[in-house]
Amino acid sequence: MKEREIAELFDFKGEVKSVTPYGEGHINDTFLVSLNDSDNKYILQRLNTKVFKNYRGLMDNILQVTNYLRDIVENENGDALRECMTLVPTKKGEHYYVDGSDCWRAYVFVSDTVVYQIIDSPAVFENTGEAFGKFIARLDGFDARALCEVIPNFHNTCDRYLKFIASVKADKAERVKNAEKEIEFVNARKNMLSAIVDALDNGEIPLRVTHNDTKINNVLIDKDTNKAICIIDLDTIMPGSLLYDFGDSIRSGCNTALEDEKDLSKVDFDISLYAAYCKGFLKGIGAKITEKEISMLHLGAIIITLECGIRFLTDYLDGDEYFKIDYPEHNLVRCRTQFKLVERMEEMSEEMIKIAKNCRI
Repeated sequence: MKEREIAELFDFKGEVKSVTPYGEGHINDTFLVSLNDSDNKYILQRLNTKVFKNYRGLMDNILQVTNYLRDIVENENGDALRECMTLVPTKKGEHYYVDGSDCWRAYVFVSDTVVYQIIDSPAVFENTGEAFGKFIARLDGFDARALCEVIPNFHNTCDRYLKFIASVKADKAERVKNAEKEIEFVNARKNMLSAIVDALDNGEIPLRVTHNDTKINNVLIDKDTNKAICIIDLDTIMPGSLLYDFGDSIRSGCNTALEDEKDLSKVDFDISLYAAYCKGFLKGIGAKITEKEISMLHLGAIIITLECGIRFLTDYLDGDEYFKIDYPEHNLVRCRTQFKLVERMEEMSEEMIKIAKNCRI
């Protein structure tokens, strides 16, 4: 079925005028739906079921979380249609529509907002941190165990390490000889990889609802106030630790170079951006964060960055089966940038700890 025909199946408040491609996403197909005789707009998406095979579980996760968030926002006297994503049901009352192997869904369009693709100031990054902190705080009372694992063991760093070791031993692409230094780098840090997993298993830190894709372009910014108002792209909502989300924001946001920069002299960890995000994040989450979690924020950044590097390195050793590449050494280059960031974070870890403590006061 065509996008226009699919749009007609959803309970939009008016007659569909047009359905046009929208946004810059690389996984799902996104369209903007406009109506006749109405300024209201909607987002229509075709979910990539090759990436998200358990799309039913994924959509159930989103329904549960958005319904919960809506109640929280309304209790805070906020605007739920702007501050959380709102699924639009089909005319049959279902929260998604399946057409063969395609899964379709629709959201209310949040108008008068912008997204940033790059961090152009500490203030923008601070706003992003506050938004993700508030997102976690609002979901503090939600039972994370009620959610399915859309991608099992996504941030299970112990499991990632075991798969890495298996790839080293198999050496099926005969590339181990090209990555001996990087393999040694990982093995030297294998003991730290279990820190977050162990803290969750031992009950030292709480199991929470985690976003798992905390890039700056997954936050809608009000174009008039420049305040972050809504977290989007909830496809990877799963149970986990807030250290995962905090760490991935820092990993992606505090790198002074591109993720695949070949010249490692250009790769550095921007501690000022770390301080900005930390300030915003702790303001947003407020009293919902534990002292143990605060003490581990720097570890979250280091471990998630190391995990990302391990994933790139594992894929390189396996012959580039997962990540798209532009040249044979692309994944090896990517892993090296992550490992350079890990080194710089390790060198600045005391300062990172101090910043988190000071932001909390």
